Amino acid sequence: MVGHIHLSLILVAALIAAASPGPATLAIAGTSMRGGRRVGLALAAGILSGSLIWSISAAAGLSAVMLANVWLLEVVRYCGAAYLLFLAFKSARSALTPGGAELPGLSVASLKGAFGRGLALHLTNPKAILFFGSLYAFGIPLDATLSDLALVVVAIALQSTVIFFGYAILFSSAAVVRGYLKLRRWFEGVFAFAFGYAGYKILSAKL
Repeated sequence: MVGHIHLSLILVAALIAAASPGPATLAIAGTSMRGGRRVGLALAAGILSGSLIWSISAAAGLSAVMLANVWLLEVVRYCGAAYLLFLAFKSARSALTPGGAELPGLSVASLKGAFGRGLALHLTNPKAILFFGSLYAFGIPLDATLSDLALVVVAIALQSTVIFFGYAILFSSAAVVRGYLKLRRWFEGVFAFAFGYAGYKILSAKL
């Protein structure tokens, strides 16, 4: 506990949200296997930037504005769900296609492109808006100072950096890639289900 802010509890909640399987972690894992460590790290940096944007926006009160204007959140929700369902379709098609193994993940031509795709993926994820909005609404007292908010933003950002970059480094290793190539269709089936389930949950969520 730092002052009157339960920083440890906030970080545990953020850890569960960032490290648990979801669109961001699956995209990092697949793209790192497909494009290698540098591309995976670039995608992770884009996702991290999107997370930081939502975190700062929530601290500044923007999440409350979006929640008060539900149509804005609805636009983000449908864009995010459509993209996740597209990724699910691609993974499912690959899982059902026999023959040579093709590595999963987003196909990008440059590090800049990977960063942009990661940023877009996280900025169009309404769960990120709801998570950060709830975190700052219920985890931070009303009398929190600017330094309190800055501390929480920086702490979450540092923790997320370790998680996202850790995924990129882990899944770009040769051993993981070899394991994927042996079990490609099973992996793609898991990716398809996870992306599809995430898209469904976003569409069916009551905001």
